[in-house]
Amino acid sequence: MTAEEGILIVIEGLDGAGLSTQAALLAGYLSEKNKKVILTKEPTSSPIGNLIKSALNRKPEFSLLTLQLLFAADRAEHLEKEIEPALRANKIVIVDRYILSSLAFGSVDNDLAFLKQVNSTFRKPDLTFIIDTPPGVCLERIIKARDNIELFEVEQKLEKVRENYLALKTYFKDTFVIDGDRKKEKVSKDIQDAVEKKTG
Repeated sequence: MTAEEGILIVIEGLDGAGLSTQAALLAGYLSEKNKKVILTKEPTSSPIGNLIKSALNRKPEFSLLTLQLLFAADRAEHLEKEIEPALRANKIVIVDRYILSSLAFGSVDNDLAFLKQVNSTFRKPDLTFIIDTPPGVCLERIIKARDNIELFEVEQKLEKVRENYLALKTYFKDTFVIDGDRKKEKVSKDIQDAVEKKTG
């Protein structure tokens, strides 16, 4: 990161942990402070991203390794077409899911070292927030919010993904584990405080 570049902030965690809510709250908070903010997410709405979303609903069914390679391909496009140009324009980019999602979810069924290698050339985040919400709470929220349960949304699997996230909390510097089992305003305040320290 140089003085001429923006900041890449990543929100990570389990499905149902409150990632999209917290990403939107942070974007709103920074916008009110007259910061130039881009809010984006992975998988993207590109053709590759849409293929991933279909695969997460098991239509079509890919091998679990193929799915992780699609995530990497989607990320490469996302960086080139959206994230990097915004950072060069000195904007704050908030991404709902990024590399740690691939490592934490993907390594349940694939080799972690291989996934790290596949993602090794991508830009590292400047700030990462892992919203740590218990899997049982996440599943309750998912069931209330929508009808379908996606590929990884089984409590036993989410327990493993949560363990993976916590094991990866030092993978990128400036990573904060935030207790997500609280009112969204309290979670948001913790994130805002950390971002203020980073951005001044």
